[in-house]
Amino acid sequence: MRPESDRLGVLTDHHCHGLVTTDLERDGFEALMNEAPGASPLGTSLFDSMLGLAIRRHCAPLLDLEPLAPADAYLARRRELGATEVNRRFLTASGIGTFLVDTGLDGPGGTALTTPAELAGLADGDAYEVVRLERVVEEVLREETADVPGAVEDRLRTSGAIAAKSIAAYRVGLDLPAEKPGPDALVAALRDADPQRVAERAVSGWLAHTALELGLPLQIHTGYGDPDLDLLAADPLHLTPFLRGTQDLGVPVLMLHTYPFHRHAAYLAQVFDHAFMDLGLAVHNTGALSAGPIRETLELVPFGSLLFSTDAYGLAEHYLLGALLFRRGFARMVDDLLADGDLGEDDAAHLAGMVARDNAARVYGL
Repeated sequence: MRPESDRLGVLTDHHCHGLVTTDLERDGFEALMNEAPGASPLGTSLFDSMLGLAIRRHCAPLLDLEPLAPADAYLARRRELGATEVNRRFLTASGIGTFLVDTGLDGPGGTALTTPAELAGLADGDAYEVVRLERVVEEVLREETADVPGAVEDRLRTSGAIAAKSIAAYRVGLDLPAEKPGPDALVAALRDADPQRVAERAVSGWLAHTALELGLPLQIHTGYGDPDLDLLAADPLHLTPFLRGTQDLGVPVLMLHTYPFHRHAAYLAQVFDHAFMDLGLAVHNTGALSAGPIRETLELVPFGSLLFSTDAYGLAEHYLLGALLFRRGFARMVDDLLADGDLGEDDAAHLAGMVARDNAARVYGL
């Protein structure tokens, strides 16, 4: 189901999550559509959004429905086919061949999501695990281990994960320390930490620095997120001291999502050669208007510093739309540059290969 002008080919999704494997009623589906907690009695359906339109426009035909089929008809057909078949159809149609899966997030109500292997199997592709730092330290704290820092380092070193992820934006904001917190500061912070939800700046900073010192590429949530997030504190510009303090390590730092601060992230990716970015969940959430953020990002970001991701979670529709809409927005931008003589065909192919696959392969050593 790729657009006719697809220039990207097979994609590497460098940040994503597992899928729900149960059939969903309307409330359950809408709760997974975006970062909102679900439909509000004071508002309208989440289908009344650019994402809702995109689902009805682009996903309905894969369920054997007409484009823009009504939401109720769409959901009824989805349940009729069953979650496994729906997931298979959308993953296959996405054209994603490699998945880097953050396994630190459970499904609704703590339910299980597809494993990385199960996810990749739906698309006959490959999968790698991304370990969530906060989950690791919380698990160690709940075990009442005597040497928490040592246990965390051991788990990261032996995890087999291809990268680590920080959700400091949700816990303490992105003003991470430029230097690794020392033992005294770390011990004091761990003493005060809640094992169910660690929210200590020294711990978040120590985890981020430790991952990089161990050679793990570090994914960091930035920008748009759920109501638990203070968006002002999630502006990637807050990472400037941290990026300055870690550049000599030469280990990649990857700013996820970035919207609505994608221009800020593009600047950081330009001035710090170990900084990279994506547009993650911004693409499917902005639907037919997603070409705008794609163009705005490419105004400034070095082509070798932009990676593709969907940040898909729960719903296979996110994978399809993240891929399809990114392909379409990217192709339209490239075609305009070609028409104006500002880009050659060889340049276009080189750019497409970098963003679709090559940057991820280089950054993660795939």
